[in-house]
Amino acid sequence: MAIEGPLRELGVHDVFQLLDLSRKTGVLTVVGELRRDEGKVYFERGRVVAAALRSHPHTLGGALLRGGRVTEAQLAQAREAMSAGRARTLGDALVQLGAVNGREVERQARRLVEGIVFELMSWREGNFSFEEGEEGSAPADAPLRLPIDSLLMEGARRVDEWSRIADAVPHLGVVPSLAPIRDEDPTLLDLRPAEWEVLGAVDGERDLRAIAAALGVSEFDVARTAYGLVVTGVITVREPESGGARGRGAASAVPHVERARAALAARRFEEALDAARQGIAVDPGSAEARLAAARALAALGRATDAGDELRRAAQADPLHPEVQRELGFAAARRGDFAGALASWEHYLRIAPSSSDAPRVRAARDAAARLHTALETHALV
Repeated sequence: MAIEGPLRELGVHDVFQLLDLSRKTGVLTVVGELRRDEGKVYFERGRVVAAALRSHPHTLGGALLRGGRVTEAQLAQAREAMSAGRARTLGDALVQLGAVNGREVERQARRLVEGIVFELMSWREGNFSFEEGEEGSAPADAPLRLPIDSLLMEGARRVDEWSRIADAVPHLGVVPSLAPIRDEDPTLLDLRPAEWEVLGAVDGERDLRAIAAALGVSEFDVARTAYGLVVTGVITVREPESGGARGRGAASAVPHVERARAALAARRFEEALDAARQGIAVDPGSAEARLAAARALAALGRATDAGDELRRAAQADPLHPEVQRELGFAAARRGDFAGALASWEHYLRIAPSSSDAPRVRAARDAAARLHTALETHALV
């Protein structure tokens, strides 16, 4: 039985819960049209056993090699053992060779699969489809059976962590640079391999999103690593300049966004929408262009389309405070008070001292009271 539909109607979290409850075996394909990306998650009896993402072709062998756990020669021997039928998976082959223990193989394989799953959970646009299959058909490098409930809980924890790191890393468009060395500071750095990897990619020109793409790792992992490097004084981050590191596409979207803002201020909403869409055409990942489009659409009475653009803006930059604020008001207008509260809480964690924070706190408190009253009434 095939299950398919748009993510705006049934999110990845909901699909995972459905596959868990029905103990499905098969492959879930998620296609992000704006991202031009595709992910696959393989299930066996409601458990996740493997995953793959087209834009980040992570492999178990590559992860073990980057972490210094195995050598190129050992990987070659393991692949030869697999070809000869002496091992079913790469992980089994490496364990048989004594190159690494089974616990490390499972840890690395789990980390790779979880990273892909959490990346897909952040997608708010595109489509999904599930095709049932047979057990044992997943292309896994190591045996895994990850429970859905723990993945969903970890996904929620990551949303909270995004908010925590926002003080030092406000969004993925900031440009990291090496911090100046001071005489009173020690010059010996004790960093983990992942931190050295990110630090080696810092050139003062690329933003965090570009660094993640260059390293082939998740944006979340790069942002979290950058946070640690910022708070320990190893790097600093700055807002991108108009012609700088946020990327040529994003820089060229700026004039369109500025025209859209001017048109919005003058209440020329059709003109604002046209300018915002030109910015989106130049840079589909521009949260500012999508935010301007959402505001124009809302002013034109197209609430559903405005909500779609806000979700795409949040996908492009989950730490953009104005996007989270607008998502909250959009959710409240359609009666989704739980969604409104979640977005406003996110906004207040990102920008607690902003000029609009008092208004958002008042709206949050009012929505919380109404939400509680409605739930209480439903139980009577």
